[in-house]
Amino acid sequence: MAGKKIETEEQFNKLLTNEFFLLFKHSLTCPVSGAAFDEYQSFISDKNDLETAFLAVQEARPLSNYVAETFGIKHASPQAILFKNGQPIWNDSHWRITQESLQTALEQ
Repeated sequence: MAGKKIETEEQFNKLLTNEFFLLFKHSLTCPVSGAAFDEYQSFISDKNDLETAFLAVQEARPLSNYVAETFGIKHASPQAILFKNGQPIWNDSHWRITQESLQTALEQ
């Protein structure tokens, strides 16, 4: 399953209604973000039951800020945030976003 690209608060809030939801914040110009995005894409490729989406920070800055402000999670890009029942339960950024770290977060 490839993550879907989102750009609006409405799209994001709809995804929050899932039991689990993984959000990836991606910088289109950062090589570190490119590597983390590859890890994210590889991780979700066989996770058909996991709702996931990504936003491109340069194209959806208001949404990125909304997530940071609403949940009190300092913005970073790249950044992965795992939500359970509409609340963040894990987040990490930069080189710490790996297939292994994403799997560990999902199993917590």
